[in-house]
Amino acid sequence: MPSEPTEVQVRSGVEGDLDALTDIYNHYVRETPITFDTAPFTPEERRPWLLSHPEDGPYRLKVAVDGTFQGNSQRILGYATSSPYRAKPAYSTSVEVTVYLAPDAGGRGIGTLLYRALFASLADEDVHRAYAGIAQPNEASTRLHERFGFRPVGTYREVGRKFGRYWDVAWYEKEL
Repeated sequence: MPSEPTEVQVRSGVEGDLDALTDIYNHYVRETPITFDTAPFTPEERRPWLLSHPEDGPYRLKVAVDGTFQGNSQRILGYATSSPYRAKPAYSTSVEVTVYLAPDAGGRGIGTLLYRALFASLADEDVHRAYAGIAQPNEASTRLHERFGFRPVGTYREVGRKFGRYWDVAWYEKEL
């Protein structure tokens, strides 16, 4: 019997999400070249990352949750962030954005919901450009970014080594 469709809600990330967000990220660390981190994190190691994404300002964390409750909590299906593009002050109006979904949450439009909420929250911020680096190949991420108006600006060839091979990263840019 097919499962009932559930409503997906998007909200700002909170400290109580840390364990689930770390689990999602660690899946990509262990199983994919999508992130170039090579060792899984503990939630405590990820806490500074979470705290660097407040509810206001240019660096945001949006979380997609299943609309149904399991006990007292909702299952986190994925998240999107905007983070500093580079540390130097002149880059302050540029952000790097990314989306990570739970392994079984792809293909349901959750990435689209997350980016829609993220970009809406950035609309009144002093942000001029968004950048996304996409390890190649990753057709789903490329389609998502192009759907939101990102355009390719170049590819770093064999810039990262993971799982015994080198990976390219295609860079995309969006005007905000």
